[in-house]
Amino acid sequence: MSATVVDRGAPLLGNLRFPGGQKLLLLLGVALVAAIMAGVWMWGQQPDYKILFANVADRDGGAIVAALEQMNVPHRYSEGGGAILVPADKVYDVRLRLAAQGLPKGGNLGFELLENQKLGTSQFLEQVNYQRALEGELARSIQTLSAVQGARVHLAMPKSSVFVRDQQKPTASVLLSLFQGRSLDRAQVSAIVHLVGSSVPDLPPQNVTVVDQTGALLSDTGNGADAGGLDPAQLKYVHALQMDIIKRVESIVTPMVGADNVHAEATADVDFSHSEQAVEVYKPNQQPDAMAIRSQQSSESQNANGAGAGGVPGALSNQPPSPSTAPINAPAPGANPAVPGAAASAPATPPVPTSTGKDSTVNYEVDKTVRYTQQPKGGIKRLTVAVVVNYRREIDPAGKVTLKPLTETEKTQITELVKQAMGFNADRGDSLNVVNSQFAREPRETVPALPIWKQPETLQTGKEVGRYVLIGGVLCYLFFWHLRPMLRRLSGKDAQDAQDAKAMAALPAPAGEDGAAGEKTEIRDGVLVRKDDPPPNSYLANLTAAKQLAKSDPKVVASVVKNWIGGND
Repeated sequence: MSATVVDRGAPLLGNLRFPGGQKLLLLLGVALVAAIMAGVWMWGQQPDYKILFANVADRDGGAIVAALEQMNVPHRYSEGGGAILVPADKVYDVRLRLAAQGLPKGGNLGFELLENQKLGTSQFLEQVNYQRALEGELARSIQTLSAVQGARVHLAMPKSSVFVRDQQKPTASVLLSLFQGRSLDRAQVSAIVHLVGSSVPDLPPQNVTVVDQTGALLSDTGNGADAGGLDPAQLKYVHALQMDIIKRVESIVTPMVGADNVHAEATADVDFSHSEQAVEVYKPNQQPDAMAIRSQQSSESQNANGAGAGGVPGALSNQPPSPSTAPINAPAPGANPAVPGAAASAPATPPVPTSTGKDSTVNYEVDKTVRYTQQPKGGIKRLTVAVVVNYRREIDPAGKVTLKPLTETEKTQITELVKQAMGFNADRGDSLNVVNSQFAREPRETVPALPIWKQPETLQTGKEVGRYVLIGGVLCYLFFWHLRPMLRRLSGKDAQDAQDAKAMAALPAPAGEDGAAGEKTEIRDGVLVRKDDPPPNSYLANLTAAKQLAKSDPKVVASVVKNWIGGND
């Protein structure tokens, strides 16, 4: 079989020329593809941004952005500018560094207003700054509550007066902005009221008003009681008392019937009234000998009835007695002074009548009982407890579970135990009802385990891996399908490969073992080749074709080599 040999000289492999416009377009295409690949690579290397601060005031936002620019930390804003984003690996570091600078300040100015006082500031301006600083500090403290998003405090502080009738108490108003879906209970509102009242001198808690962003009045300026007449502390006490009774009843019955087989409810009627009682009781009079003597007094007097008053009436009887003189020789008693040595005879004295009087007073104690009774608050007036016990579970030898009601003895035992646990008092009017009934249990829905491909950690890892795989795929596609062909066309290798393929196709097909040309040959892409030959355009096929061409026509090979050398020059 004859073959046509194509000249693979200079026009085939060397000095391939493109028009100026086509070459420019190829260069622009290469630059565009390279730029796209660089952009995809840079996008893949971008860090993941997370929220640094959200819902910050404009003043704090400006200060935070200025600090981030000073620290050379990349940042961006979320949609709407509600949050500041920084790279995820720098969130906590940046927060600590900003906290050292006092950022964010919360949008409310506190006592830092008093740090830069100007010289010559009036007393009125100082008072205004102090009030603003106090309001800002209170707002910051209130914002630390988990349910409070923002707070504003307004203080009305009247001027002090030396006259008592002109003195006025300060008042305060607190406006709260709560997070969506959050609310404050009475205890939290009361805590805010007492916080503000304790921070301002002479501010009573009843002068503090708390309002939320919807205009609802949260603070109760009245007596602090609800519609039932009980304040939150009393309601909390009643609830705690009822829950304690329920817990005691269920804990003592559970060992007998098993867990989740007993339910109890309790209602406590608590008396929060405060009363004092004073009672005085007098008993009937008793016998004198059986009574206690309180005091006893007795007196006795005796009078003698002698002669009456005597003497000469007149001034002479009223004269003081003359001074007595003692004679040297006094007569003996009873002797007559006129007759010396004679004894005087005493005249006879008649008897003197006397009168005697006795007086005795005895005071006995009167029976008297004085009783002071003071009833404390929180006394239990009446208890009502209801207990429901499930049927007893029994398992027969076959393993079948059956439910049977409790016996009367078991119900009596449970009733007595519940009475002891609740502190049953019949005189107080307590009520207890124990019912044995089968529970209506709903089938529990078994929540299937979350598949591993739906777990958050797996999804996050999959996103990261998918991103890198996507980046690699895009880069490979751009390189092998766009950039590499453009570079080959720009260097002229594609045209040379096409010419080489045509030259190889013109070579004579090798004969088969039996001398026939078509027994072990086939046509591949319009070229007659042996079936056991390597694929065309491969290194081995080109090498084999070159060897055969050199053997069959050395002149053509020499011409090709000569053209290559001339083209390189």
